[in-house]
Amino acid sequence: MSSRRSREARAVVTGAGSGIGRAFARELARRGSTILCADINVERAAETVALIEEQGRGRAEAIFCDVANVDDMRALAARAREFLGGPTSLMINNAGVGIGGPPVGEIGIDDWEWALGINLRGMVYGSELFLPQLRESGHCGLINVASAAAFSAAPGMAAYNVGKAGVLALSEAIAAELSGSDLAVTVLCPTFVETNVATDGRITGEAMRIAEFLMRHTGRSADAVARDTLDAHDRGRLYVIPQIDARAIWLAKRMFPRSYAVGAGILRRLLPGVGNTAGVDAQRLTTTTGA
Repeated sequence: MSSRRSREARAVVTGAGSGIGRAFARELARRGSTILCADINVERAAETVALIEEQGRGRAEAIFCDVANVDDMRALAARAREFLGGPTSLMINNAGVGIGGPPVGEIGIDDWEWALGINLRGMVYGSELFLPQLRESGHCGLINVASAAAFSAAPGMAAYNVGKAGVLALSEAIAAELSGSDLAVTVLCPTFVETNVATDGRITGEAMRIAEFLMRHTGRSADAVARDTLDAHDRGRLYVIPQIDARAIWLAKRMFPRSYAVGAGILRRLLPGVGNTAGVDAQRLTTTTGA
């Protein structure tokens, strides 16, 4: 195996059926990796595998997985060891959903449980169940896909913000626990990436229309984000904040926390709908809770 973690990896990618998950899987294949492509829509995952086969490099298999279901995640970990011919060396927790619009108090418990089950609990399962394999593998890595919503605190995005903030905290805690080891941890925090998260998630009304517009006209390509994230992971970087607007939010929130919160509230009142889209990121709807 190459000294670069993304080269010739034994990889698992959740939410691999579309969006940035598909981009990760295809880029890993270009780097000579073997990839287990997991998605709740196994037909989409199979399409990703077909695209990889057309590339003529790398090897992949599609598998059904609802990341919010711990039994599915246990089955994924078991199949990974079989298909990859050894312990997983690169785990990419990518599957997630978009949700936004109503303020806290009007979101509804069902939507809170749906969003946190996928966006946060799925990441916890992926980390908890795959870290033993990663440690066994040696020179390896874990990539968790969060969002600029993890630190932007955009109004109208509370359920999404809370899940992504949890992913950021989870990734930072794992990185601290593994400090000095040969296991790298990277957390990706983008703003707009060209995917279908707005139309496939639970984003309502004007917020959805603005999100679609911004993704179409200002979003970065999923392929570019995946490629840059893997390169950063190879260099051992913890944070990947790929866009200028995300980095500006990151700095403003830390340097002027009170002014930032006041400004976000004013923006919400002056431009209804804009605040609802500030944290929507690269992920497309790739999993749902079990029926």
